[in-house]
Amino acid sequence: MSTPTRGSGEATGGGLDERMRRWRLVLGGGDADGIGAGLQGDDARMDAALGALYDQGGPGGSRQSTAREGGLGASAPRVARWLGDIRTYFPSTVVQVMQKDAIERLDLTRLLLEPEMLEAVEPDVHLVGTLLSLNRVMPDQARESARAVVRKVVEELERRLAQKTRAAVTGALDRSARTHRPKRVADIDWDRTIRANLKNYLPERNTVVPSRLVGYARRQRSVQREVVLCIDQSGSMAASVVYSSVFGAVLASMRALKTSLVVFDTAVVDLTDQLHDPVELLFGTQLGGGTDINRAVAYCQGLIGRPADSIFILISDLYEGGVRQEMLRRVAAMTQAGVQVIVLLALSDEGAPFYDHENAAALAAMGVPAFACTPDAFPDLMAAAIERRDIAQWAERHLIA
Repeated sequence: MSTPTRGSGEATGGGLDERMRRWRLVLGGGDADGIGAGLQGDDARMDAALGALYDQGGPGGSRQSTAREGGLGASAPRVARWLGDIRTYFPSTVVQVMQKDAIERLDLTRLLLEPEMLEAVEPDVHLVGTLLSLNRVMPDQARESARAVVRKVVEELERRLAQKTRAAVTGALDRSARTHRPKRVADIDWDRTIRANLKNYLPERNTVVPSRLVGYARRQRSVQREVVLCIDQSGSMAASVVYSSVFGAVLASMRALKTSLVVFDTAVVDLTDQLHDPVELLFGTQLGGGTDINRAVAYCQGLIGRPADSIFILISDLYEGGVRQEMLRRVAAMTQAGVQVIVLLALSDEGAPFYDHENAAALAAMGVPAFACTPDAFPDLMAAAIERRDIAQWAERHLIA
């Protein structure tokens, strides 16, 4: 747990210096501190907020990462007040961690269905994932509050990621469209031009005489790439579903791309017609359940009309509940047809994911890279795919998983 900062500046008790104060907050309240010093004001309220979630309740014990039974009780008003307290006394990043811990450790999932609770929480990707998993059992009075929470998170992600994604993709499309008659010097691809004219090298002048130019063809208005996002909506992929939906909406807004988005568990659902509204798209998902990757890949094969100009991105932890060999055969057929196939084990900020190593290795053996990608790296990944760069090499340079 990050060390909290003083809220409104009220004095702490006992004349504690800053170092002792921090230790006191880490050790916990009551007799658990071991130093015989009390807390007052904001520090006492911060200590109470931490204790409700993390204290084990034993004398002399320090604050631990396990929950005390019933620390917040089963009362929605009480939990809502606690959520308000932590938002007052802790920075947003710490609040999000504490909310996630509370949902997981104190079984507050059902309380999230109450509007009072939803109005008190700090919206974040993990909370959106939890709400989406409750979508089918959510009462009508909580649904609008839940949509407001999801929309706030989606809008923030779009502000953070949309411009970067459009810039990276547009630049890659410009660079990937080659011409032998570039109209401007700025449109000349010097690296490819030099490579194409190495036979014209004059050693006495230490230069290459270009007999033909290779450049970028710009402002093409037709569809240049087909992009298919195929997203595993099993419970462990919640954050990836949220980020994928936002990126899918951004890509669908670009005329040079034909973007499709498909989600799957044991069934396959095509949500392409909802890409104009990522909030509606997210509420069209159903987190949890089994996984049939083979069925999803088979459906997506039917969406691809121009294999050589297509990018297929499978976002899954690769735990296959369907026919594994058939899934691998379909992926191999797609690559042989010219489709750029990429497998993302996760599209999130959650670090190294759990995944099926055997299936990842089988895909890698056929030249299909499988790795986890952060949302901030995804725009550059799309640019690399559009330019048909070596994605495995790109992953080695940019990613750790």
